[in-house]
Amino acid sequence: MKISIPTAVVSVDWLYKNLKASNLVILDGTVAKTFNPQTLQIENARFFDIKQKFSNTSDPFPSAFPSEAQFEKEARNLGINRDSAIVVYDDKGIYSSARVRWLFKTFEYTNVAVLDGGFPEWQKKNYPTTYMTAYNGPKGNFTARLQPEAVMFFKDIVQASKNNTHKIVDVRSKARFNYEVPEPRVGLRRGQIPNSVNLPFTELLEEGKLKSKKEIAKALYMVADQDDPVVFSCGSGITACVLALGAELSGYKNVKVYDGSWTEYGALTPGDLEQPKTWTKAEVLAYILIYTSHTDLTITRKEKEYIITRIDKAVYERVLAQFEKDNDYQCVQRIIEAVKTYDYYRDDFADLFADIKLMAFADGSYDNMEQVFYATLKRILL
Repeated sequence: MKISIPTAVVSVDWLYKNLKASNLVILDGTVAKTFNPQTLQIENARFFDIKQKFSNTSDPFPSAFPSEAQFEKEARNLGINRDSAIVVYDDKGIYSSARVRWLFKTFEYTNVAVLDGGFPEWQKKNYPTTYMTAYNGPKGNFTARLQPEAVMFFKDIVQASKNNTHKIVDVRSKARFNYEVPEPRVGLRRGQIPNSVNLPFTELLEEGKLKSKKEIAKALYMVADQDDPVVFSCGSGITACVLALGAELSGYKNVKVYDGSWTEYGALTPGDLEQPKTWTKAEVLAYILIYTSHTDLTITRKEKEYIITRIDKAVYERVLAQFEKDNDYQCVQRIIEAVKTYDYYRDDFADLFADIKLMAFADGSYDNMEQVFYATLKRILL
């Protein structure tokens, strides 16, 4: 008996009922896994090696998009045919499995679904598992046909960002998007693509399973309308595909994934604090305190010490480097735009102005220039 995949996402119950289908192919798309005969998998699953087999390993960036010929060859090596009904899972629930499905779709193959809840959900139901075995069956006759409209590369995203042709949705955590924590990739700067918005991929999930269609649609609606051209970005092109999956389920038609994502963009573009909207609350505070301390054209040792008690030293040094590039007009404009546009201090202006006064008094004096700036800032912002 042959089957067709009914939807983009199937349950573990559905998969269990169809285990005997003659054209069923189960793929383990766990991204951090290597072949290990001591590792459990779903019965008869075949390991889909994203990193080594289904990525361009000659590219300097991780999980880089494979060529049409490479994808076709490796899919055939896994015994995948033109009529295969493919179900893909991973060991986190839904994570890299969405990337696998997106790759197949990008190469014009849609008879493929993500397993909702992945391997954890399968084990929870006590469905059959076996230890990993290498696929040694016959090669398949799968044919890959690239659909370029499904993917964006670096030049594309630069133009999309500059010309606002697409809603760019970054699915990394809010902390990464807002510069608050280092990037997990060593040496990669913090930041975000200009004109992008943030919707963490975890907002679509609950305990490794997709939330209801209504909840997913609501989350997506907050960042893009259904008829908007949308491109999803993440760290290296993996979790962006979770949002692409959610968008497909919600009826979005014009959806792309930026393959290189922040790992590529952050490495290939300058790292200055170019837009106040990309600042964290800590960076806004640092910039204001640095500017206040320089109103008398010098910063005292005690003023600097106070600032560093309030702001991480790395943040202080990064913001100071930007401050030193700005003229007085630019300084004021940066502060006004950052504070007013992003409402970082809407509920705590008192704390902000207390910080300014405490910093100014750190050297034992509160001179006229500092008092004038303090009064001016209150008049502008309040």
